[in-house]
Amino acid sequence: MKIQDAHYVMSNSDFLKCPPPTLPEYAFIGRSNVGKSSLINMLTDKKSLAKTSQQPGKTQLINHFLINQEWYLVDLPGYGYAKVSKVEREKWEKMIHDYLYNRENLICTFVLIDIRHSALAVDLEFMEALGEAGIPFHVIFTKADKLKPSQAASQVAAYNAKMQETWDEVPPMFITSAEKREGAEAVLQTIENYNRTFQKTN
Repeated sequence: MKIQDAHYVMSNSDFLKCPPPTLPEYAFIGRSNVGKSSLINMLTDKKSLAKTSQQPGKTQLINHFLINQEWYLVDLPGYGYAKVSKVEREKWEKMIHDYLYNRENLICTFVLIDIRHSALAVDLEFMEALGEAGIPFHVIFTKADKLKPSQAASQVAAYNAKMQETWDEVPPMFITSAEKREGAEAVLQTIENYNRTFQKTN
């Protein structure tokens, strides 16, 4: 897939106020500071489509970007650690939950994992909840440039093994590096395949 056009549409705290659910939609989410904005900018080939920050908790709303006039890329707030109050964090969690569990045109959620870390309970629990709710998701490992290729492969294998302890079928996994612009093609091809299916059924 070639990204010809990518632009910001709107931000909301309520999924009911999101754009009309007429186009396929793909959500990107991960723990705070996982490199989500950098990944989105790499995928769309736009340097500042999503705002990047060294400070965790930068994304605070459901952000919609229209891609090629054909599908929506949705940037969701991070989960887990962020320097915000408990009340604020609970508000984010409800907003994310309501969107993920009720958005009818959400085709797939991409869960971002920092490839340098071993499997963390917060990520595993989040994915387990998605699985139990029947919400399709894939895993994107970020920051692969921080490791040697052999180390990256070893980390993914270990993560795979960990998930196989509780999952009958492990979701598809992608290795990416926004710094080296690696992995975009595989992710975009997956989205393109989903888009074709969406068009056939609508």
